[in-house]
Amino acid sequence: MQIGFVGLGRMGANMVERLLRGGHEVIVYNRSPERTHLVMQKGALGAFSLAELATRLATPRVVWLMVPAGEATETSLRELAAVLAKGDLVVDGGNSNFEDSRRRAGTLDDQGIAFVDAGTSGGIWGLENGYCLMVGGRDEAVQRLAPALTTLAPPDGWLHCGPAGSGHYAKMIHNGIEYGLMQAYAEGFELLRAGPFAFDVSRLAGLWNRGSVIRSWLLELAERALARDPNLSSIEGYVADSGEGRWTIEQALRTAVPTPVLAQAVFARFASRQSESFAAKLLSALRQEFGGHPVRTTPVSRKDS
Repeated sequence: MQIGFVGLGRMGANMVERLLRGGHEVIVYNRSPERTHLVMQKGALGAFSLAELATRLATPRVVWLMVPAGEATETSLRELAAVLAKGDLVVDGGNSNFEDSRRRAGTLDDQGIAFVDAGTSGGIWGLENGYCLMVGGRDEAVQRLAPALTTLAPPDGWLHCGPAGSGHYAKMIHNGIEYGLMQAYAEGFELLRAGPFAFDVSRLAGLWNRGSVIRSWLLELAERALARDPNLSSIEGYVADSGEGRWTIEQALRTAVPTPVLAQAVFARFASRQSESFAAKLLSALRQEFGGHPVRTTPVSRKDS
């Protein structure tokens, strides 16, 4: 099928290449023209504005967005809506909030433009392994998109989850679970290193992937990272988050569903970014006040004294 593709970052460019390998005709656009030229070298056709993209696509058009959630997606959809027409289809494959996707589906529907939200998992490995796709939208829109979904995904790797918003809701929960799994591995390996035995942690990770109940792709990735640098000495312990974990916890609060593991995993990421924790300082101060326990003073405090 013919498809327009907007957003050629690490995920987007690889998805375009996988579509090209599958025999699809892909017309690409990126705000940075350098990325467009790079992907054109893989066999894609290039456009250098959304208006040009629209004119190069045969009607009814299909355009896949792969841009950051939030304002970038909002702006791109608004600009696309101005150059598309009734009967066209827009896919949001980024990590948008599901409530935004429901709203956007309604707005585009008023113009006669179909909307599909596709929660996309697979990272930089998706080019070779395929992308797991959680898809929301009307039946006819999803079926129209099915040839591209089948190419992008591994066998049985995409699912029509329900109406608009359901794909991004499923991806949000997926990422919340991912936070918890990653945190469990991280804490377990730290405890291994703190114990009385000099484990080869990379080999142990490899062993656990041979039939144990905690085997997983994440553990395979841990094995790779630890084999390169067993002490992870080249990596700072600062862990970012892109929003989905927070949204998962917010949804848990709204629906009164207890998710202590997922919540603590999000908070652990926040804690990783603190070079100095005021809360920890206050804990130390309180122990000194009520029990006379010693405190460690900062270098500035020692100098001033």
